Amino acid sequence: MLGRKAVDFIGKDTGGKNEAKKVIVILRIMMLSIGFYCLLGLLGGVFFGDRGVLTLYGILPVVFLGLFCLSYHMRKVYVLWCFNCCTILWVCVVVHYLGWNVGVQHLLIVLLVLYFFSDYKHHAGKILFAVCLVVFRILLFHLYHRATAVWAPEGGAETVLQVLSTITIFWCISVIAFICSEDGQELEGKLVEYNYQLEEQANTDTLTGLSNRRKAMKYMEKIAGNPEIYGDFCLCICDIDYFKKVNDNYGHDCGDEVLKSIGALLKEELQGRDIAARWGGEEFLLVFAGCNGDEAYIKLEQIRRKVNALKVCRGDTAVSVTMTFGLAEYNFHQGLEATVKEADEKLYLGKEQGRDVIIF
Repeated sequence: MLGRKAVDFIGKDTGGKNEAKKVIVILRIMMLSIGFYCLLGLLGGVFFGDRGVLTLYGILPVVFLGLFCLSYHMRKVYVLWCFNCCTILWVCVVVHYLGWNVGVQHLLIVLLVLYFFSDYKHHAGKILFAVCLVVFRILLFHLYHRATAVWAPEGGAETVLQVLSTITIFWCISVIAFICSEDGQELEGKLVEYNYQLEEQANTDTLTGLSNRRKAMKYMEKIAGNPEIYGDFCLCICDIDYFKKVNDNYGHDCGDEVLKSIGALLKEELQGRDIAARWGGEEFLLVFAGCNGDEAYIKLEQIRRKVNALKVCRGDTAVSVTMTFGLAEYNFHQGLEATVKEADEKLYLGKEQGRDVIIF
């Protein structure tokens, strides 16, 4: 409960309107982290009796605590630049008084990473800021790398401060990377899911929920091009007998219900590598992967019987339909187009022979 309140408190909006909370949350975590680092440094100063450490590491927590409070009333950009300026100033003071080996100069890397993630625009400003930090870092190195510290830490205080600086810097960079990459990964996941949904919509018949003609063709091309995986396959073109009469006698809404019911039946019957697709109008295409003609015929006969037993209720009216099927085995020598044409011709032959039949 307390942890939840702390998270909510750190995640509160800024004083500016229409500002994203991500950067201000990172800034507040940075302030708290550096403040905690200074408190640990203070404890080290107490333990080693180092007045210089006590003085410098006692000032910064007060500064960042004040900035932390102001972050709830200031715009994000002002908080960011105040944080940058305070950190740079404190780095200069610590390096001057405590020496180069304390390691606080590496906080400049945190500022660079933070600034690059804080804004997705202003690329020229980012480059300029990076150049300025690099020049400043080199200048500090030349001025203080071999200089004698004004208040050189005594005993093991220098080592303790260096370890604390390293841990704090890695922690701050990890927080920035985690929060910013999490947003990017979440967005990428949503885009992948959205693209998948778009692809499914582009390949699905909206009325029946079956594959559409485009997806069926792609699937047949796939299995025709990989006989070593899929083996032989058959395809069937079928349609609903006298479907126009259903629309004329019962209305197009009833016709749509018939198409949906047929689609649901076909989807239930064709599982695994077998697929059903709406070919157009009241026509459907069925693909039987890994089947020869005789095996596909047995499956079609079961489908034909279930279609005959199907009742589509529309109010007080129960509508029954039959279907005619044209079945063809894929011919690797003639190709896919010729096989589709053969199945279509057999469908029309079945129409001529009285419908409600399977022609193979």
